[in-house]
Amino acid sequence: MTILITGATGTVSGAVLDALPGKDGVRVLVRDPAKAPAGYEVAVGDLDDPATLGDAFDGVETLWLLTAMGPQAPHASMNALWAARRAGVRHVVRMSAIGAAHDAPTRNGRLHALSDVELQASGLGWTIIRPAFFMQNLFGSVTGDTLYGATGHGRFGLIDVRDIGEFAATLLTDPRPHTGKVYTLTGPASISLAEAAEALGEVYGRPIAYQPVAPEQAHAAMLEAGLPAWNAAVNTEYMRAYADGWGDYTTPDYREVTGKDAHTFTDFARAHADQLLSGQG
Repeated sequence: MTILITGATGTVSGAVLDALPGKDGVRVLVRDPAKAPAGYEVAVGDLDDPATLGDAFDGVETLWLLTAMGPQAPHASMNALWAARRAGVRHVVRMSAIGAAHDAPTRNGRLHALSDVELQASGLGWTIIRPAFFMQNLFGSVTGDTLYGATGHGRFGLIDVRDIGEFAATLLTDPRPHTGKVYTLTGPASISLAEAAEALGEVYGRPIAYQPVAPEQAHAAMLEAGLPAWNAAVNTEYMRAYADGWGDYTTPDYREVTGKDAHTFTDFARAHADQLLSGQG
């Protein structure tokens, strides 16, 4: 069985690769072969360019489909599904977004809903994963003894990217039991950033304060840091939604599929203490 991993140079797909049982039978799709993860069969192609995908998808049985956030995401997903159908791919495990729906409070969620529906109508075997806010998104949010965030005091079920990788690897290794299912992945607890700051304080052995930031301020900071305008605006939409309690829930999906508990925020903080303190991912 050949598994094709898209987004192979990114954080989430990197976690998927780390969680797979081995490198044999795993092919990575990259635009630049010099950046391909070592030890895997490499296919050069670009989901934005369907003409580059034929050879990359040839012989693939299972596809991990991850598209970059942006207004062109449905185009990339569409191209991948078209190539998958032509190549005879049997199953697609698609990474969507939490709360993906036609009435989602973010444009990203609404775009993912379009691509989810297209996959469901494709005739291919499919499974959809909708992960919550990544704990890794907090890299760069701690300055000195302060955690800064624009989600107010809203709680949400943050998840460690390592758990997304573990979950996806379970599905990719044996997708049949998960055909036609949509999973929403959260961590074991819904917490606010104020509670996250308390957990950080326990890990570091000194008080860490939480300083709420207005979404408008966060938006300006993202633009100043060079984030594309569309991405900065959508991230701000998510912040407002989380502040309003939109993500205040957890699901049992991770444990029911893997048989294990997802990492707590404290687990994450201990594993990534240096990265959180240095502001580096």
